[in-house]
Amino acid sequence: MANSALYALYYDIDGTLVSFKTHEIPPSTILALTQAKANGHKVFIATGRPPLIITNLGAIEHLIDGYVTINGALCFIGKDIVRCKEIAPQSVNLMVEDAQDKHYGLIVIGENDIAVLDPHGEVDRIFRLQLAVENLHQAKPLEEVLQQRILQLTAFFPEDYEERLMPRIPDCISGRWHPAFTDITAKEADKGKGILAMAAHLGLDPQYTMAFGDGGNDTAMIKAAGIGVAMGNAIESLKQDADYTTTSVDDNGILNALRHYHLV
Repeated sequence: MANSALYALYYDIDGTLVSFKTHEIPPSTILALTQAKANGHKVFIATGRPPLIITNLGAIEHLIDGYVTINGALCFIGKDIVRCKEIAPQSVNLMVEDAQDKHYGLIVIGENDIAVLDPHGEVDRIFRLQLAVENLHQAKPLEEVLQQRILQLTAFFPEDYEERLMPRIPDCISGRWHPAFTDITAKEADKGKGILAMAAHLGLDPQYTMAFGDGGNDTAMIKAAGIGVAMGNAIESLKQDADYTTTSVDDNGILNALRHYHLV
């Protein structure tokens, strides 16, 4: 189908732009985004990562128009903050105390810095070895970060414990995109609300937004976007919610989807 409209394109990072296998952006994806940008479309990031650990986009950084980060809790264009949604202090305190009591890993993400509780080394093992995350060594002391507004709590516990814990923090939502951990944000913060806030800020019609993702924390934006695209490597529930399922990140998924919609 031909498509002459200009779109705002929103991309998750891990498993969508960046391969879990190589920890790099495939050449076909770089080509696709370069062509899309040349054709007048806007390119945005929509990630659960806080800005401090967005370190794997060097190959496309010059193409990016703005960022939806921390699962929609912090959205910005350059130095212009479009949206910032904090978790209520009582929920933050409950989570920190619970992590310390139950001895599970917790990343506390403030508006400027992060703190890491890692009693069993699972945060380091999964983030550094499996996800190739850099900059965790720049984490600050917990007491210092708790002086800031807290935008996300990344908790390293299984899904069955998550189901028991979340009712205790009813002002929060959970977005799991990895079996070992989940990202907890304020209810007002998810990627769907983030991309709509960006569209409103830029005066763009949400109908002309296209979102790409692979994990549970991408569900809200896949539903909110004018067109939601699931990667071939996406979880099954996301594919069910998507308008289109492309091939995997390692099999030219981004390029194939943009070609399917005639944006490149």
